[in-house]
Order: sequence, then C-alpha cells, then structure tokens
Amino acid sequence: MRAAVLRRTGRVEEKPLRIEDLPLPQPSDGEVLLKVEACGVCRTDLHLISGELPPPLPAVTPGHQIVGRVEAVGHGVTSWKKGARAGVSWIGGTDGTCLLCRKGLENLCDNPVFTGYSVNGGFAEYAIARADFCIPLPESVSAIDLAPLLCAGIIGFRSLRVAGVERQDRVGLFGFGASAHLAIEVLKHWRCEIFVATRGASHQQLARELGASWVGEAMERPPVPLDRAVTFAPSGDVVIAALRSLRKGGIVAINAIHLDRIPQFDYDTLLWGERQLRSVTNMTRQDAQDFIKLAAEIGIRPRTTVFSLDEVNEALAAVYHDSVNGAAVVKMMDHLTSAS
Repeated sequence: MRAAVLRRTGRVEEKPLRIEDLPLPQPSDGEVLLKVEACGVCRTDLHLISGELPPPLPAVTPGHQIVGRVEAVGHGVTSWKKGARAGVSWIGGTDGTCLLCRKGLENLCDNPVFTGYSVNGGFAEYAIARADFCIPLPESVSAIDLAPLLCAGIIGFRSLRVAGVERQDRVGLFGFGASAHLAIEVLKHWRCEIFVATRGASHQQLARELGASWVGEAMERPPVPLDRAVTFAPSGDVVIAALRSLRKGGIVAINAIHLDRIPQFDYDTLLWGERQLRSVTNMTRQDAQDFIKLAAEIGIRPRTTVFSLDEVNEALAAVYHDSVNGAAVVKMMDHLTSAS
C-alpha cells in the first residue's frame, strides 16, 4: 500500500511527509483492517510534524479522521463485517482499567492510544484500528463530508458540552476554522444566539454565511455578555478575550492542545463572579456516537477542500496558513466511494 510517512519532524514548508510503498498490514486480535476512503487534516497533525508533540515512534503515518470500509477482521471481532463503513478518530484505544476509565472518563485515560501518533493513521490506502473504537458511519453521506466530523466535529461538540451550553444560550466562538464551522450548526439547531470573533476576512464571511448573529475581529468584544464561549485558537490572548466577554456565572471552554501562554489578567473583573475556565481534552466514544447521530439528523455538511494522497503536504500547509475555509480532506483517488 501507499502511505504518507513522517520520519523526521520539521517545518511544514519542508514537506516532511514522504509517500512510501509499505507492506499491507494485517489485523491482530480485536482489530480491523480498513480500506481508507478519506482522512481529514487536523491542526494536531501540525503539532506532530513540527515536533511540538514529540513522536513516540521512529516513523509514523499521521491522520486521525479516517473514513473507511472494513477489509478484514482479526480474531475475536464479531461486531464488524467486511464492507461495513467505519470511522476512526484521535482516541484509538484506552486501557479500560485505570481510575479515569473506570469513572467513565476514557478521554482522560492514563494509557491511551492515539491514531496517527502512537499508532499509524489514515494518510494511507489502508489502516489498522481497534474494532471497539471504530465508529459506525451512515451510508447516505459522502466520505469527504464525513471525515471532518470525526475529530473537528466531535471535539467541537464535546467543547459545547464542556462549556455547559444550553438551548437558546448566547454563545461565543473565538476562532472559526474546521471545528467551529461545524459547532455552529449544532448551536443553530439548539436555537442559540451565536457570536464569532475571528481573524481573516474569509473566516468572518463564512461565519456570516453560516448564520452567526454577530461577527468581529479575533480580540473584539461581542456587543452583549455571553453565557458560554469556546476558544479554538492556541492563543492565551484569545482565552482572555473570551473570558472578558462572559457574564457572571459564564464558562469558557478552551479547545486547544497547546497555548502559547496565559497573559496576566485581573481576577476581580475577569474571573470573579463564578466565571469558569475549563479545558477540553480528547473525546469519548459516546461523544462520537452522539455527534454522528445528530449530524446525520440535522444534515451537517462541512465546507471542505479536497487533496489527493500525493498532495498531503500541500493539505498540511493549507491548514497551517489558514488558507482553507472549513476543513481539508485527503482522499484516496483510486477507490473513493461517493454517497448517492
């Protein structure tokens, strides 16, 4: 099979992924082999190729928003049959035995497996995944439309949950990329009033097109106090801007693996009044199932820019430079199955 392999971290301009011919992997006990239809590109992939997330393997195939078809199953797998459509996200497995797993917090597992990081991912023609962490996907939606839902969509949905969003709340989205442009569809379904603060004229225009009540610059304060806010940019300044926009008792959920810093801020005016800061970490299988079901029910269709496997470095560069309005998706040209 052909796969995009990272053997040495570097700048995105150096095109760090190389297309290689690798042996077709075989599923072990409890695993499935997926024939990949498409795989979304995530900012976490950028953290990996840059070395901000130190690679645990000498060589790895990134990509953790995988849409595929079951090609083969390992011993003991009874829940999946050949030809079934399955998705794989960032959490590729947990130990199931640590304290947090036992408390139902598998997203915080002490010994997780991360797709495209600690095991090979979906920038390839085939991928191995744990059967119990594969997500059933609808047949009625194209692979291109499904791929961004599997990380950007699920983590945006979890962010709304962590922020405690309720129906008809006033909600701020700070940053408007792949995740936020899917979260806004959920907020509209919940009849929330939506305020978007983001940089870039194209991102601002997309927010308006998708129904935001107000759109401003990245650090701009919305015209009314917010009940809830989610930050999508890895910037401490943006976190403070979101906190500054809250009413008393409001919550900011930080959807970022890294922050550049948290600036000094005035407790009395920004955090006092039982305002809260919460971090969003990974996702659970229940989040995935709930979001995929909701997305199918309300017809969420992401804005996408499609790249071939040979163009995977260009896809990463487009995400890095914010030149993609929505989500970037790598598709496998030779066997992509489109929905009717």
